[in-house]
Amino acid sequence: MITDKDKQFIKRAIELSEKGMNTNAGGPFGAVIVKNGEIIAEGFNQVTSSNDPTAHAEVVAIRKACEKLGTFQLDDCIIYTSCEPCPMCLGAIYWARPKAVYYACTKEDAAAIGFDDHFIYDEIDKDIENRNVKFINLDREEGRKVFKKWEAKEGRIDY
Repeated sequence: MITDKDKQFIKRAIELSEKGMNTNAGGPFGAVIVKNGEIIAEGFNQVTSSNDPTAHAEVVAIRKACEKLGTFQLDDCIIYTSCEPCPMCLGAIYWARPKAVYYACTKEDAAAIGFDDHFIYDEIDKDIENRNVKFINLDREEGRKVFKKWEAKEGRIDY
């Protein structure tokens, strides 16, 4: 059930999307993260102002929330975002493990204004050797030595 608080938080995410756009920080995307009914972090897209292609609103907000909470997981948190997350943000959201995501615009709405992620979904479905960006496997056995050490590492923090 959608509450008045949910509507308030999504409105704030939309406000942040406009703020980021109006200050030329990046595209029109905003996000807030809520825990126990309180906003703990906010973010808007900062891709062009920071020269960081990963500085999407959701990623910015996730980084701030994790820093504030002192954890790498957002258990019991809810993300409110002005637009359905792109594939990168979707991955970040799943790694952060919030309990829910509310979004305003759809990925189709984003595509209509030039933010089309369909090509990424297409690339994910391709075999690695058929992708547009070349992926070359190099020195796998040397890399696997570290993985084996990780498997045996005592006191590691799994995630």
